[in-house]
Amino acid sequence: MEFYELHPDNPQLRYLNKAVDVLKNGGVIIFPTDTFYALGCDLFNKEGIEQLFSIKHESDTKLFSFICSDLKDVATYAKVSDYAYKSMKKLLPGPYTFILPAAKIVPKKLWDKRKTVGIRVPDHAVTSELVKFLGNPIVSTSVSNRKSEPLFDQFEIKNIFNSQVDLMLASDKLSHKPSSVVDLSGEEPLVIREGAGDVSIFI
Repeated sequence: MEFYELHPDNPQLRYLNKAVDVLKNGGVIIFPTDTFYALGCDLFNKEGIEQLFSIKHESDTKLFSFICSDLKDVATYAKVSDYAYKSMKKLLPGPYTFILPAAKIVPKKLWDKRKTVGIRVPDHAVTSELVKFLGNPIVSTSVSNRKSEPLFDQFEIKNIFNSQVDLMLASDKLSHKPSSVVDLSGEEPLVIREGAGDVSIFI
């Protein structure tokens, strides 16, 4: 595993480019978000998606979210109602996962049985710049141990995933709280999980 420490506000371009190269070539990386560290791959790379499912030992029914660069980007990959758009505009970027109806451009493996996708726009410079440089979303799932407990120590993460992941970007500014999950796919909003993001507007 290649390992690079990035500045949380001004991430070094050369390391971001290395991560983008790995993603485009079907690799899996670890990177920081505004909540946890995440495992990720290119949304449109089948090899990367298969590898991500393998690392997490998940079945095809697992809901992985994916990270977009901004709210405008979200509308390309999901069907966004006027209510959903106005709600997300108030809260993004931030520690939220919004469940929305999937657009057909999203690979079916990520939504076929549910017809919905989980979308994030984290408030973290490393994540934001990484997605922008890649040019499309990154499939994302939290980094955890065998007990499904999130991991935050970068060196512990490196030791556990060293042989499974191609590259890790380490950085600070993680909240150590999960994202709040809000389902906006129906007629009424449904709070699935209260996490780091304030969900009072939906209650």
